[in-house]
Amino acid sequence: MISPEKESKMERNKYSPEYKAKIVLEILKEELSISEIASRENINKNQLQNWKREFIENAARVFSQNKIEKDSKKEVSAATEREQALMAKVGQLTLEVDFLKKKHGQIFGPGWEERSGYSSFKR
Repeated sequence: MISPEKESKMERNKYSPEYKAKIVLEILKEELSISEIASRENINKNQLQNWKREFIENAARVFSQNKIEKDSKKEVSAATEREQALMAKVGQLTLEVDFLKKKHGQIFGPGWEERSGYSSFKR
């Protein structure tokens, strides 16, 4: 039996998804038994069986995930293009407004806003 002191110091092993996939693919090749792989890797046989089951259950996700990723990339690309087009339009309109203000000032001279009553409409 494990003493409480030792039990609290024990940590669970953490395996990367890449490592798990490598081991499961080796299991699926059936060149070695799960027991042989478990003893070689020092991992419980039941853990390897769980990884294999999870891998097989989620195999279809690989293909559906590709479609989801492609659709999401298309949406991001379209949104980026829309944003760029809108920013270009904002830039164009800003230039036009500035140009018109400058020309209006040149034609009507300084103080045109007060003389025309335009300043009373501005907020």
